[in-house]
Amino acid sequence: MRIGVLTGGGDVPGLNPCIKMLVHRAIEEGFEVLGIRRGWAGLLEYDLDDPETHAKCITPLDKLNTRTVDRSGGTFLHTSRTHPGKVRSAKVPAFLKHLVQEGVEGPFDFTPHVLDVINRLGIDILIPIGGDDTLSYGERLAREGVPIVAIPKTMDNDIFGTDYCIGFSTAVTRSVEFIHQLRTSAGSHERIAIVELFGRNSGETSLLASYLAGVDRALISEVPFDPLRVAEKIMSDKRSNPSNYAMITVSEGAHMTGGTPVEFGEADAYGHKKLGGIGHILGEALKQLTAEDVLNQQVSYLMRSGAPDSLDLMVAVNFANVAINIIKGGERNRLVALRNGTYASVPITLITQGLKRVDVEELYDKENYRPKIRHVEGKPMFLY
Repeated sequence: MRIGVLTGGGDVPGLNPCIKMLVHRAIEEGFEVLGIRRGWAGLLEYDLDDPETHAKCITPLDKLNTRTVDRSGGTFLHTSRTHPGKVRSAKVPAFLKHLVQEGVEGPFDFTPHVLDVINRLGIDILIPIGGDDTLSYGERLAREGVPIVAIPKTMDNDIFGTDYCIGFSTAVTRSVEFIHQLRTSAGSHERIAIVELFGRNSGETSLLASYLAGVDRALISEVPFDPLRVAEKIMSDKRSNPSNYAMITVSEGAHMTGGTPVEFGEADAYGHKKLGGIGHILGEALKQLTAEDVLNQQVSYLMRSGAPDSLDLMVAVNFANVAINIIKGGERNRLVALRNGTYASVPITLITQGLKRVDVEELYDKENYRPKIRHVEGKPMFLY
């Protein structure tokens, strides 16, 4: 049995421990493991006729070369946002250029090439570790006949079919820590502090971080906000605080009523432009509306940098164990999952059959822009 493993999309803490456990368990079971470098790019850029590309794209994994990788964050296999089914002309590898029409921008579907590479490498099972975008292409390959066992990771925790994704706990932990640290500056200068957190379509990180850190107001991706009402609420919070400061968290995907998320740059292969800047825009609006000083902090990549916390470490290694057990048991095309507090797996097709977002009616006060969590009985640990 030869297993291929890759990591795609944004990095999160916990990827390296997951890969290490996959490799060690696989070898103990008599399996062979190939690491695919830079996510799906490793398969797209593998030239069947050019051995020089092979080592750049594929690396055999064993107990020795993965022995210490779990001691650091990120992914030592590297990652990318490549989608082999949607490749723009500028991103087509040179050896595949003859397959596209000159002057046509694309995108082009190189899935047949990816299937040829998987076949040439003799990969029997492919384990993609990623978020919605990475795993959606894994689901596409499953439909093409490639056996897939997928592992969910994303600090937004928004993959449909699982209650939890690797990276989420650490992102919330980091956010709470930085919020509390920023209180010293906000309080010392008697300012309004805005903390912008990652969260494209889901505001779960902003919601939970504000809930756990006792932030005054939380703006989330799912609910547009009125800056005038935010100004009124936050000034009331500031006046009622003996230290005369107030704090707001805001998801990067949040937007004003009638507006759209703040995007910039070129769209990636999945159609996503970079997000970021809504905190600054909100800050400028609050300055004009309140005449107060505003401290604006984008936590951004610090949320997913460094080593995982204990929960992400535990989930990462346990997800790896579940994946190997699925393979041993002869099951295919599954998504490793946590459901109702229990490790499990679900059909990989579930990934594309729904959207996972904040339950606004249950968990959020739309009028006052803050968490509204009264009843947690029967809910997942992370209320999601």
